[in-house]
Amino acid sequence: MIAKRVLLGMVLMLMLTLTLLVPFNTYAAIENYKFPQADMAPRFNDLTNVLRCPKCQNQSLADSDSIIAKDLRAQVQNLLIQGQTNEQIIQYMVQRYGDFILYDPAFNKSTLVLWLAPVGMLFIGLWVLWYFGRKTQIQATMLTPEEQAQLNRLLAQDERQGTDHD
Repeated sequence: MIAKRVLLGMVLMLMLTLTLLVPFNTYAAIENYKFPQADMAPRFNDLTNVLRCPKCQNQSLADSDSIIAKDLRAQVQNLLIQGQTNEQIIQYMVQRYGDFILYDPAFNKSTLVLWLAPVGMLFIGLWVLWYFGRKTQIQATMLTPEEQAQLNRLLAQDERQGTDHD
């Protein structure tokens, strides 16, 4: 009876181990875009790498598996086939989705905060460090007359007692 349970346990452990060792096949749709001219494929790859997925926010159109990214890749393909330049395609996407769709947005009035905020925060942080560091230093070096008198008395008393603080 015990031998049967041990054998059953070993078989179950073996099955579990084999199940975990067998790789699970994942199937992903591989999109294949056809172009009438050979030079369009590298342009397509360049464009889908510089345009950001509106849903994923931190992935390019080329990297994203979202439905909107698939639609935008198809749109880029259609615009390329229509003969539009890279600049025209990027401008179309910016008009439709805003500067957010670009990984490297242009420096203009609408993106001014985006470009200047990090520099501004750096200057504010440096000013705060300077201001509070200066204030602490000034407070540490200045004593009121009463504190100075008390310090002098303590030092004089210490010298009279001749204590060694080493």
